[in-house]
Amino acid sequence: MPKDFTNLLLEWNKTGNDRQMPWKGEKDPYKIWLSEIILQQTRVEHGLAYYHRFIERFPTMTDLAMATDETVFKLWEGLGYYSRCRNLLITARIVAFERGGVFPSTYEEIIQLKGIGAYTAAAIASFAFGQPFAVLDGNVFRVLSRYFGINTPIDTTEGKKLYVLLANSLLDFSAPGTYNQAIMDFGAVVCKPRLPLCKTCILQPDCQAFKVGCVDQLPVKSKQLLRKTRFFYYFILSFKDQYYIRQRQSSDIWKDLHEWVLVEKEEELPLSTDFNKVLNQVYKGFKGTITQISSPEVQQLTHQTIRGRFIHVQLQKPLASETDLKLVSQTDLKNFAFPKFINAYFQAFTRRVPPGG
Repeated sequence: MPKDFTNLLLEWNKTGNDRQMPWKGEKDPYKIWLSEIILQQTRVEHGLAYYHRFIERFPTMTDLAMATDETVFKLWEGLGYYSRCRNLLITARIVAFERGGVFPSTYEEIIQLKGIGAYTAAAIASFAFGQPFAVLDGNVFRVLSRYFGINTPIDTTEGKKLYVLLANSLLDFSAPGTYNQAIMDFGAVVCKPRLPLCKTCILQPDCQAFKVGCVDQLPVKSKQLLRKTRFFYYFILSFKDQYYIRQRQSSDIWKDLHEWVLVEKEEELPLSTDFNKVLNQVYKGFKGTITQISSPEVQQLTHQTIRGRFIHVQLQKPLASETDLKLVSQTDLKNFAFPKFINAYFQAFTRRVPPGG
């Protein structure tokens, strides 16, 4: 059955796989690496535009390594999971400055780079260098668990070992990159998470999940995702068409991105709250007037929900110079990277209110 699986999958890839992506067939390890990092925890349709922008702006690893952090974070803005962007810069600079711009060519070397795990290392090693390492991403887990009827949870040590052994046993050693791309594409367009194309699937006759009617129940995960809710109240402090912003430094969400003055609360604050008093707890004795309070805003992250409001404050005089804030003109705000929670609101607001308005 394993041999039949591989042959059928490669046959489908040759005759029925019309999934088009700009990095398919790519041999440049830089472009493969960049595409894989962008697509981690990001839908292909969302990541495509970012991939094109990065390649246009930074054609080589050295171009990326030479860029400032702020430039790269600004280009990454909207992709989320910003630790990927930090790791992207670290790896680019290691390759450019310590390896003379030459990307490592073995799986063992590739996996040592910052931000590269087993899946990404296998993808680069097989696609760029033709090395026999099977990839295991969400699409591959789904295809294998359904076809072979595996109910061992994919997020357990036992499950990971089982799938690694199975995936490598199925690999076409003569063309590992082609096989890896084929199984990932198959999971994306045929063996989909919802509404899989079972009726026309070339693997359906021997698919164990289809035979027993449990396609929608596989693959199995043992851990339930626990989400917490956080309440962010952002004070947009302005003084003569300039705005106070700060860079997030702690090891929390949105590290290295910029934000307004933040007051985080354990519970949601009603609109009737005295927000002057709330702000005064952070900057005692500030002189200003609250001009607008937004409607409640919400952003759903993977592990948490961010809720809150934006409070506009027109200051009568600048804040004390010893604060961790910097004063930036509205025009220059576009040069700083902000999290989506802030960007979505402020872009809508500035469309309604021009500079100086």
